[in-house]
Amino acid sequence: MTVRKTHWFWNLLVVITFIVCLSALTLHYKNWLSVKSNQIQIYSGFYSAKISYSKIDSLKLVSRIPPMDRLHGFSALEKEKGVFREFKDSLTDKKVHVFVDNINQNKIKLVYKDSSYVYFNLKDSVETIQLFQKLSANTSALSEPN
Repeated sequence: MTVRKTHWFWNLLVVITFIVCLSALTLHYKNWLSVKSNQIQIYSGFYSAKISYSKIDSLKLVSRIPPMDRLHGFSALEKEKGVFREFKDSLTDKKVHVFVDNINQNKIKLVYKDSSYVYFNLKDSVETIQLFQKLSANTSALSEPN
């Protein structure tokens, strides 16, 4: 009987693939925020948005996000993340960034640079409301969207 040996290259490739998939899952697991004195940065895996407080036009809590076409991103269970395009702006190709950890809770709608949108929330609704209050205090944004 011959003993069949697997090549070390294939074992290494399986381990590297597993590590890459696990790290991608970890990076997309939740929204990572960096709230600084002059800007907010939102990260979720491959998607990110860096917004200066001086460029924010409005800030509002909304219960639902509007229907949109997904350019790239994903939906899984209660998460919705990626880059989308609104139906009404399909000719202008305006991109909307969505970083929603819990689709059933309120989301923060942030309008910046006159017409760019970002929808985001955190897994915990209390943390989302606290973040909204902190952003409202840091900006002189209007309470109604454009």
